[in-house]
Amino acid sequence: MSTSSMAWSFRRGDWFGVFGPRAAVVLPPSERSRVAALWELVDDGGGFDETLDALISSGLRALTGFVLVSTEGDVTRVVIRGAARAHLAVGDEVLHVEGDAATTWVERSVPGMTRIRIEVDGEADALDGLVDTGLVRLACAEHPPAEVAPTAEEPRSVEAEIDHDGLTRYPATEPVELLGPPAPGIPGQPPAPPVTARPVARLVFSDGETVPVDRTVLVGRAPEPARSTTDDAPRLVSVTSPHHEVSSTHLEIKPGAGADHGAAVVTDLGSTNGTVVVQPGLPPEDLRPGVTVQLVPGALVDLGDGVTIEVRDP
Repeated sequence: MSTSSMAWSFRRGDWFGVFGPRAAVVLPPSERSRVAALWELVDDGGGFDETLDALISSGLRALTGFVLVSTEGDVTRVVIRGAARAHLAVGDEVLHVEGDAATTWVERSVPGMTRIRIEVDGEADALDGLVDTGLVRLACAEHPPAEVAPTAEEPRSVEAEIDHDGLTRYPATEPVELLGPPAPGIPGQPPAPPVTARPVARLVFSDGETVPVDRTVLVGRAPEPARSTTDDAPRLVSVTSPHHEVSSTHLEIKPGAGADHGAAVVTDLGSTNGTVVVQPGLPPEDLRPGVTVQLVPGALVDLGDGVTIEVRDP
């Protein structure tokens, strides 16, 4: 089975699936803090040994479960820990591998594998998404891709590879329909409420102002909402920009939905000079206008003209 085309079909769920050209990693929801670094490694072509080293570098005690799959030549290597299962087809037989939290991990090397299915969350069910290289939230995944069940939702816009939330990336094989900037989160899941019961993050501005993210926060020299609202009106945060590098309504930060539920997300609103985000352990990223990116605690958002926003836990 070639590693040059590691496309997968998947069913959406709560676990994180990180898919690269040489390796795939599945992690439970509790391991959110590991995801960004693993995505960078796997996306850069990290194979079995490098990825396993990264997984266990901080010890196994806190890592309750994971699945690692990598194919080199004719041999597929699978490592499982915790509440996960893998089913590997070899000819007319199927090898079942189950994780066990009581052991370090369960490892198998399988020559001649023709199909693999990973199950981590509930019973197997119809698959409803496709991913080549990228990061999704899932309950199970299968390679090569199985037939994907049709859904009632409309096709989303995809040109090449769209990263609509910083943590969910889909392949170029999805239907193309240009409908403007895609919404954050997993398609088919409800949007975040206009106002959340508790803030998902706290924003500390370079002038010392602190703002909770329990609703949309609009930031700029003189921010204005797109339309009038009442009790769910966005918070408007005006910043000083002597050289007018910050636009009038520069960006928005709000609670995320779908895959971003419980986190803050940021979107550049077509600012003149752009926005740079530095996530912990990652290089600076220039935001694309209208493309939403998830913010993790410790992230720094730079609007220019000395205006920065530090993202902290609520």
